[in-house]
Formats: sequence, structure tokens, C-alpha cells
Amino acid sequence: MRKIFFTIIAAVVFLPLRAQTVSFARGADVSWCTEMEADGMRFYDADKNETDIFALMKNIGMTAIRLRVWVDPTHYGYGPWSDKADVIAKAGRAHEQGLDLLIDFHYSDYFADPGRQTKPASWSEMSFDELKAAVAAHTTDVLQALKNEGIEPKWVQVGNETTSGMVWEDGRIDWNESDNTRWNNYIALSNAGYDAVKAVLPQATVIVHHDNAPSDNTWFYQAFRNKGGKFDMIGLSHYPDWDNWSTDNTNAVTYLRKMHTTFQLPVMLVETGYSNWDEPRAKNVMQDLFDKMLPEEGCAGIFYWEPEVYGGWGHLVNDDGTVWHNIGTYGTKVTSNGAFTIYGQPSAALLVYGNAGSTQGLEITNDQSPMTNKVMVNGQLLILHDGKIHNVLGMRL
Repeated sequence: MRKIFFTIIAAVVFLPLRAQTVSFARGADVSWCTEMEADGMRFYDADKNETDIFALMKNIGMTAIRLRVWVDPTHYGYGPWSDKADVIAKAGRAHEQGLDLLIDFHYSDYFADPGRQTKPASWSEMSFDELKAAVAAHTTDVLQALKNEGIEPKWVQVGNETTSGMVWEDGRIDWNESDNTRWNNYIALSNAGYDAVKAVLPQATVIVHHDNAPSDNTWFYQAFRNKGGKFDMIGLSHYPDWDNWSTDNTNAVTYLRKMHTTFQLPVMLVETGYSNWDEPRAKNVMQDLFDKMLPEEGCAGIFYWEPEVYGGWGHLVNDDGTVWHNIGTYGTKVTSNGAFTIYGQPSAALLVYGNAGSTQGLEITNDQSPMTNKVMVNGQLLILHDGKIHNVLGMRL
């Protein structure tokens, strides 16, 4: 027993401590997994055993899964991936593994991002009031369907990378308008989603998502809130630059801390990734990111975006017919960010999620003495003082 406790305490003492006012999610967005499986792709553990992707994520230390939702991707000429039925199926598999769930509404038939927030085809002729109702109805429909299956997402994103608004053109942030009006439509649509989430899942944390973690986005959320926008958590995308990744990680931490202090709300990296072409380099990038983020009490977690991609698999299709996931780089920002090896196994970069400063299952705080740490292990409070382990009765273990 003493050996077990010393192993746990050693992991705590020599790794960054964080006050557990905000739980830290170690997650992955694996929304492509069913499409990959349909294409014959399989996933393997370290011993080369074929393994369900959700079980594999849990086994390497993940605690949560993120799944995107599209309204009707068949209208885009795409298959039935990331529609309601596909999301429910994947969510059920994650739920079976005991993984927490983040649902990411795009309010589009395909990818929504800062440069594309295309209105769903079935919403194209709606008035603005009808659009608000459609956002609410779509949100309610998906979440209620999950709830009916006994699955209650812990977090819900109302929009994906809504840096320039959502459901264009109606919900675009119009920078040519005055500050008093440019936000109105976007906030009305976002709030329709927020209210719908709370009606179905009152305890869910609602996230508003911006795309650029290494920049100071405090102004965005200040304006959004001042104009009546509702949110419980800030969500950010963080794709470190190929060359300047350390600076990007440092800046992301700096501005995360600023936003947490400003709004007194948790901040989560709902997307991150880095090219796995150089696996040791990718591992160093993710290790550096965790080392910098874990001590931040305002950081609610880090989700790797589509790590399961490997072996040249290419998601189809861009508007110009090119393979979307294997284009390479956009400027110096890497877009091929899968974190599996060519053998379909989690790479070193992804294994960081299970190895970096793990506080999973522990509740850790620091008291006033620099020589004392308190650790909750399986419901028992243990105290490390001057290098010795005691229980709350003062008995040395």
C-alpha cells in the first residue's frame, strides 16, 4: 500500500499543480471516425490489437469526446456523417466508455469556420424570426434525442468558430455597421441556441467559440456580453505555428489567463492539433502546451481535433474537389493534424494527454505551507509534509 501511495504522490509533487476550481478535460474530437470506419479504416492499441476508437481514447487517458453536428450534410452533396443519427450513434459509443461529451453545433450542412458559415439549405428562404426558431428547434431536436438515450452532454457549443458570426448572411457580424447594430443578429441567433440548450439540459455548460487562441480575444467576448450575448465558457481553437509553436503556446496561456480573470469564467481549448509528420516534434509541442496550460486554474481542458486520421485517409471534399484533410499547410498553419501513426496507433503527441501532469481522479490543492501538499486519493485525504505522507489523523503511511 505504501508503495502505491508513494507512486501517486511522486506524480503530484514533481508535476504542475492546479487548484481544482475547474475540472480539466482531456479530450478529442473524433467526428470523422464513422466515415473512416465505413472506408475500411481501423484503429489499434500499442499491442497492435484492433480497438474501438472510443475505448482507445479512454485507454490512453482521454476523459471526453467532442462531436460536431451538421443540419443535413446530404444537401451539401456529402454522406450521412455528422448528422443527427450519426452523432447519436457516436455519442452512445462514447457514453458506453464513460466519457464526457461536448456537442458542437455548426448550424450548417457542412463545416462552419471564420471564413464559412453557410446557412443550411433547408433554412435558405426563412425570415430572420424563422431562423431563430430553426436554430432553437435544431438544438432542441438533437439534444433531446441524446437525452432520450440517457446521454446528457456536459458542454454544448452554440456555433463553431463564430469569429465573424453564424448562419450567414443573416447572422454575420457586419463590421461596416456601427457598434450598436453590427452584433445584433449574431447575438440573437446565438442566444436562441443558448436558451434551447438550457431548456433541455439546464446543467450543461454553453460555449461560444473563437478561432485564435494566441491572440487577445478579450474584446470579442466583452462586446458579445455587453450587447446581451450569453455564454458560460469561452472556447478557443489553437493550432500552433510550425516554427513559432512555443511562442504561440505561451501567448495562448497569457490570453487565456486574461480572459478567465476578466470574465471569471473557464476557458477551454476546444480544438488543437499539430502536424504529425515529425512525431517527436509534435510530441514536444503538445507536451509544452500541457505544461503551460495545466497550472492555469481557468483552463477547463484541451481537445485534440481529429487525431484518429492516418494512413493518407482523406476527407472529401472541398468545393474545388480537392481532398480536404491532406492539403498540407495554409500559410504556416498546419492543417494535416492527425495524431496517429501510419500503423493506426496513437502517436507520442496524443499519448501526452494521458501522461502530462495527470490529475485525473485526484483533487489537488496547495495550502499555505510551501512544504505541504494535500491530495485526495479515492476519497481519502492524504497530506505530504516535509517529504512524508500522512492521513488526516496524522498517521504516517
